[in-house]
Amino acid sequence: MKQKRRGLFPGLYLAVILILTYIPLLLVILYSFNASRISSVWGGFSLSWYQELFRDRSIFEALRNSIILAAASSTCAAAIGTLGAAGMARTICRFNGPVEYLSTLPIMIPEIILGMVFLVFFSLIGLPFGMTSLIIGHTVFCIPYVFTMVKARLAGMDKSYVEAARDLGAGDMRAFWDITFPLLRPAIVSGMLISFAMSMDDVIISMFLTNVNTNTLPIKIYTQLKTGVTPKTNALCALMFGFTLLLGLLSMWIGRPRKDRV
Repeated sequence: MKQKRRGLFPGLYLAVILILTYIPLLLVILYSFNASRISSVWGGFSLSWYQELFRDRSIFEALRNSIILAAASSTCAAAIGTLGAAGMARTICRFNGPVEYLSTLPIMIPEIILGMVFLVFFSLIGLPFGMTSLIIGHTVFCIPYVFTMVKARLAGMDKSYVEAARDLGAGDMRAFWDITFPLLRPAIVSGMLISFAMSMDDVIISMFLTNVNTNTLPIKIYTQLKTGVTPKTNALCALMFGFTLLLGLLSMWIGRPRKDRV
């Protein structure tokens, strides 16, 4: 009898967590097809709000800014995170632990604190707020995602491939580009996809670093919430959720464990 109770509790706990997490998301997606203008009142099934959404030029301008921002920050984070993880894997010293902790610190600091730090720092150095400040800020909190995935990949990689390349006369750079980098590519791409999704979804840091001429999609949604939620906002949130979910699944598929090949 005790064994049955122990076996029932984990499943019940998981069910409660899933219900509390996904029921609101499902309701947002459901009411994006609501024919009524009032989100809380169901008026029948309709695609009119998706049609209105695709006719809104300001939405697509904000979407374009978000895509540019996410692509630039995830690319910069991939370069910095990969080089940092590869350099730490080759260098063994007593400072590796503190450096690794500092490298992952941006994802542990509350976003509002990180945004205020960026605001003060960029104001002191005279950097104007806009796309440049957004790319720098997003790159900082995206680096840990690439760094941790590449570091985990390096820890499980067979070092004999690199040693064999060096025995055959390859230098450090040639061994890295011909051997190490192809093996790290799935982890790099997976980290970039996660970084892209995190950048697309960020609101708090973006609010501190943007200006009136540079509007991102999450900020656009946030400003719409102040004037009231309409089914058009639900349609936009449903599309963003689907896009983020697709990136997450793609990241898991690319980063899944595989047998090392040269």
